[in-house]
Amino acid sequence: MFGRKLNAGEAEKARHYAVTPHPTHGQPHAATSSPAPTESAPAEVKAPAQERQATGRKEAQDQLVRMPEFQQIRSIVLGSMNASVAVTKTREQVKTDIERVVAELITRERMRFNSQDQVRIVEEMLNDMFGVGPIEPLLADDTVTDILVNGPDQIYVERHGRLELVSQKFRDNTHVVNVAQRIAASVGRRVDESSPMVDARLADGSRVNVVVPPLAIDGACIAIRKFSKRNITLARMAQQRNMSAAMSRLLEVASACRLNVVISGGTGSGKTTLLNALSQHISVRERIITIEDAAELQLQQPHVVRLETRPENAEGMGQVSQRDLVKNALRMRPDRIILGETRGSEAFDVLQAMNTGHDGSMTTVHANTPRDAITRLESMVMMSHGSLPLSSIRRQISSAVNLIVQVERMRDGMRRITYITELVGMEGEVIITQDLFRFQLDAKHQGDEVVGSFDSSRMRPAFMARAAYYGLQDVLMEIMQQ
Repeated sequence: MFGRKLNAGEAEKARHYAVTPHPTHGQPHAATSSPAPTESAPAEVKAPAQERQATGRKEAQDQLVRMPEFQQIRSIVLGSMNASVAVTKTREQVKTDIERVVAELITRERMRFNSQDQVRIVEEMLNDMFGVGPIEPLLADDTVTDILVNGPDQIYVERHGRLELVSQKFRDNTHVVNVAQRIAASVGRRVDESSPMVDARLADGSRVNVVVPPLAIDGACIAIRKFSKRNITLARMAQQRNMSAAMSRLLEVASACRLNVVISGGTGSGKTTLLNALSQHISVRERIITIEDAAELQLQQPHVVRLETRPENAEGMGQVSQRDLVKNALRMRPDRIILGETRGSEAFDVLQAMNTGHDGSMTTVHANTPRDAITRLESMVMMSHGSLPLSSIRRQISSAVNLIVQVERMRDGMRRITYITELVGMEGEVIITQDLFRFQLDAKHQGDEVVGSFDSSRMRPAFMARAAYYGLQDVLMEIMQQ
């Protein structure tokens, strides 16, 4: 794979960087220069010193990618690689070759890197070649749900519903753009000055949004929404107190009864996660067609057809929108249509599908309350059919949508279902709704944690007749009395 040895010029460059001191490696390592604590030293004195050493090593590692020595080693190693051979090898095979060359170069040129630094150098190079650079370890961290790159110097992650700044950094803005372009190219899309925004996905299904200069003033921005590797179910969400056990059972009944469900909530509130969990209760005998901008739904049924939109090309041609896919899906004999997110004129076609025999369809919308979700659907239908009277649009919504499930990310970082609202019909020009369940906040509690209860309205659902058709009326009545 490495087709040649280092020439004299490269060796001389490496020797130059090896003798040039730098802030982190210009002095002996703390592990060798600091005296070991004596046995008589109290534990409370040792602990802060050990913590400072660990913090110092971590900071040194995080700054490694910007050191001139790292850049020199990287350029020499990549320059000596046979690219045509490297692309046929796995990460582990390439890792072995890079480890050998890096160790040889550091030893020969007497660079001030210890064994931990060598491991870090190799990992950084492999992450650039096979992954997404310095944020690759964050993708592997199961506690991280969002990764937000704001230029080369600032990376935030969300853990347990709260944002925190991490120490990882990119080398420069070009490094961020290169990673963004590799992500976009992996799903057949592009991002550059002529097309500076893109929605894409990673191999593990994580959703990615990229904005590059000139739109992003302070450097390229990457937002990655990760999805849990664990199989999130409605029962597990009830155990985590995202909802009550009764609400979980109600949603199971709603899916089994083929109700049309709209999941409403803000950005990052957990709409897609809930949609995935809800879809697990669809029968394996049904044919499901999913439509998304960036495929992220993870349905477990055997008969699933996944469709994804396509942006226009450089000539402004070839775009395939969600509305085009919804229209086409109606000709594909679907039992259910699941739209990842309704955000535009496709809302009219989704309502048409729900009203023409495709019961059990599901979608998500961005809205703050169930009533706001209805208003948003009205507005999106009017975007494509402005001549339709509002009363006609509302009647279509009331007959198509059975349930609106409202999800909210609260101030303590916990995602909770705050409403399960049923649409029961029209009264004059107004759509009538009733809340089957809602989250009641305990206003007396003043701590950081949100405290409240999931309360049932104990009302008889309007879809009781449909539940009886599926033999679930007794189960439904028991749920509503809890």
